Amino acid sequence: MTEYAIGIDLGTTYSCVGVWMNDRVEIIANDQGNRTTASYVGFTDTERLIGDAAKNAVNSNYLNTVFDAKRLIGRRFSDRSVQEDIKNFPFRVYGDDQDKPVIEVQYKGETKQYYPEQISSMILSKMKEIAENFLGQKVTKAVVTVPAYFNDAQRQATKDAGLIAGLNVQRIINEPTSAAIAYGLDNKDSREKRILVFDFGGGTLDVSLLELDDGVFEVKATAGNTHLGGEDIDNRLVEFCVQEFRNKYKKDISGNPRALRRLRTYCEKAKRNLSSSASSSVEVDSLYEGIDFSINISRPKFESLCSDIFNKCLDPIDQVLRDAKTSKPQIDDIVLVGGSTRIPKVQELLKDYFNGKELCKSINPDEAVAYGAAVQASIINGNKSAQIQDIVLLDVAPLSLGVETAGEVMTVLIPRNTVVPAKKSQLFSTFSDMQTAIAVKIFEGERKFTKDNNLLGTFQLDGIPPMPRGVPQIEITYDIDVNGILNVSAVEKSTGKSNKITITNDKGRLSKEQIDGMVSEAEKLKDDDERNYARVEAKNSLETYLYNYRNQLDNKDLVAKMAKEDVANIKSVVEKTQQWINDNTSATKEEYDGKQKECESVINPIMMRVYQSTNDNSTNTSDVNNVNNEHETKPKPKGPVVEELD
Repeated sequence: MTEYAIGIDLGTTYSCVGVWMNDRVEIIANDQGNRTTASYVGFTDTERLIGDAAKNAVNSNYLNTVFDAKRLIGRRFSDRSVQEDIKNFPFRVYGDDQDKPVIEVQYKGETKQYYPEQISSMILSKMKEIAENFLGQKVTKAVVTVPAYFNDAQRQATKDAGLIAGLNVQRIINEPTSAAIAYGLDNKDSREKRILVFDFGGGTLDVSLLELDDGVFEVKATAGNTHLGGEDIDNRLVEFCVQEFRNKYKKDISGNPRALRRLRTYCEKAKRNLSSSASSSVEVDSLYEGIDFSINISRPKFESLCSDIFNKCLDPIDQVLRDAKTSKPQIDDIVLVGGSTRIPKVQELLKDYFNGKELCKSINPDEAVAYGAAVQASIINGNKSAQIQDIVLLDVAPLSLGVETAGEVMTVLIPRNTVVPAKKSQLFSTFSDMQTAIAVKIFEGERKFTKDNNLLGTFQLDGIPPMPRGVPQIEITYDIDVNGILNVSAVEKSTGKSNKITITNDKGRLSKEQIDGMVSEAEKLKDDDERNYARVEAKNSLETYLYNYRNQLDNKDLVAKMAKEDVANIKSVVEKTQQWINDNTSATKEEYDGKQKECESVINPIMMRVYQSTNDNSTNTSDVNNVNNEHETKPKPKGPVVEELD
């Protein structure tokens, strides 16, 4: 049996999964038939919902439906961006004793806390399940994508999320690089080309400049904003509507999570409509204190409201062109990726920026990242297909990596946009006479002083022979792997005394013990989900059985052949069992199965007598089996049906 490896685009608002098979990429639809899956997780009194089901139920379960976990992953709770985000979240987020964000929800009547990595792992497990259902086998190997400008902490946290989900994440690759693979396979050309990938999604903006040359994808420069996307546009529309409601009705809904959540749903729909229509309405019945809210937003008004957001999109392009020492006319194609690139104003700004150059829309902006990830996963998995065997990815470090030296100066060892994997060593010495230990502080960022950059980790090298300052020779080595994850080591040359660190467990990261605990918790949640799925299946089976016999009693010809007491008995069993279902919504699978057997013990013998006693040649005794098992041959729901309630 072929062992497949999958590619997952873990998005802020939507995720997508693909697999290479039959010499092409298959983007896999979920159980709702959608090729992308909402990055939502909902917790209720009875079950956990992941994906589209969670998003569909958000208006009735807004306090316990988690979204935008990608905006929190790998960040500190005290980060300004996190503080801004939590103002828009209906669910509670607080900081733990290590300044890591913690999400709090009510689940099965208990207060539960989850780290962003756990929420992301639930979404990854859903994508894994979608792939397994399609392939008919277990899947453990995956390539997962991240924004190109994700820092070390965010990359490691994403890898941790994969581990918690039961995935062996073989590679973390940058989203625009992944999308470039989709473009390259769709535009096979032997000549060297320079393409600019503009990836504007739900939560992040990435811009990467790549050179494509006969199967080699080399990233020349990358820039972006890990906190700019379609969600910010939704927020702007919500803010506008809140102000309009305040002006018109003299009431402030900004402190009402339910009203804001419902309003946000309709603002998102309006935003989508404005990509194809000149205007769109936001209409919400009984938004607040019984007041209906309705407002029409024209496309010019929308563009005016979001003008600063749209203009920010051009800054990373400037940065990338400068870093790559490339001029606008040297760009062969501008490739659009991410749902937010559908906004006409964004396309207009890009086209104007490149002096009227046409934009490339040949790849699906929602699926391109997962497409490229699936190709890369297949290559790593050993696929020798002629179409992909010559593809080589040369990605870059998005941020400079350095060590703190005297005066809190940032001394860079690996400059940003260095092709990875990369390894760099440099000699340092002591600052004071007779100094026997040094603290190696590792930073990422572009500022001259470490106080303005991001601390990744620190470790101490002891046992340095006491000598005058400047005499000991201490070699510090930075080794960054293909995932953009860093290992640092230091060795004192005369003694060979050494120490090292893999940047995984510093402040803001999950420890190995925490990850192990979360893996166990994920397995428990999976078991709960499977039990609940089996329970729902048993309930559906029983209700279908009752429905079939309710219909049988409407068949006058059949009823005419039955004794009155038999009709009454079936009717009584059906009505009583249906009432029992209504009164026992949390019954177990075993209880539902038991009830169905009780029904069958009464109904089946009656129906057998009816068919055996009839002289109708078109009916034979085997027909009773068709009636009894009709509920088994009808399509069953994939899972619990969730209504979107106001």
